[in-house]
Amino acid sequence: MKNYYQPIQLNDNLHCYLWQGGGNNCHTYLLANVLAGKRPHVITDPGHITNEMGEACFDLLVEAMQNDGIKAEEIGLALNTHSHPDHCEANETLVQKYNVPYIALSKEEDDFRRTTGERLYAMLGMTAPKFEPFVYLGEGELKLGKVVLHCLLAPGHSPGSLCFYWPANKILITGDVAFFGSIGRTDFPGGSVAALARSIDKLASLDAEYLLPGHATEYGSIVKGADLVKRNFQALRMIF
Repeated sequence: MKNYYQPIQLNDNLHCYLWQGGGNNCHTYLLANVLAGKRPHVITDPGHITNEMGEACFDLLVEAMQNDGIKAEEIGLALNTHSHPDHCEANETLVQKYNVPYIALSKEEDDFRRTTGERLYAMLGMTAPKFEPFVYLGEGELKLGKVVLHCLLAPGHSPGSLCFYWPANKILITGDVAFFGSIGRTDFPGGSVAALARSIDKLASLDAEYLLPGHATEYGSIVKGADLVKRNFQALRMIF
């Protein structure tokens, strides 16, 4: 079975798994060996279990991680930028098969997932992902062992979207808020053009050298280099 993830390791801890399949699925980012104990890994946006084209997204992700020496049963925390199924459906498998003890997203996003989000999933011909968020995240620091992330509430694509900024390495994980040359959709239930514009302004103020988006565009996936990240945000501001 062909693996549709392109693996990239940005530093000793951060592994990127960029989706390149034929159907819809998100990129996944994994912080390896940052937590104490037998579950030292932190995964961000585990993606679909199986997408609309029948591609076994999560099984392929597990295989790609294994090739890097990372075991799914050693994941201690799953962070979610937002609750759209192509980003969080595989939380079900993380909990049920791999006994991952902590799933995290914002309270605003979990409230949306359980109400308006259910209608969105139905519109897409899907059922709502079944998992419990054991941790609610808001604006502020998130200490993950030796790594300190800043959680940023960035609504607009969805009501409670989170972005994760790693200031020590100037890395910004944006989910579906900002892409290479594009922004997240706002026409889904819970979307807001005005809120997304404010979120883009917030992210643009950060000192970032890497922008890690939730999906690829025709321009590419990861935005590398402080100048290119800055120019990318300048271009995104012109969309509104």
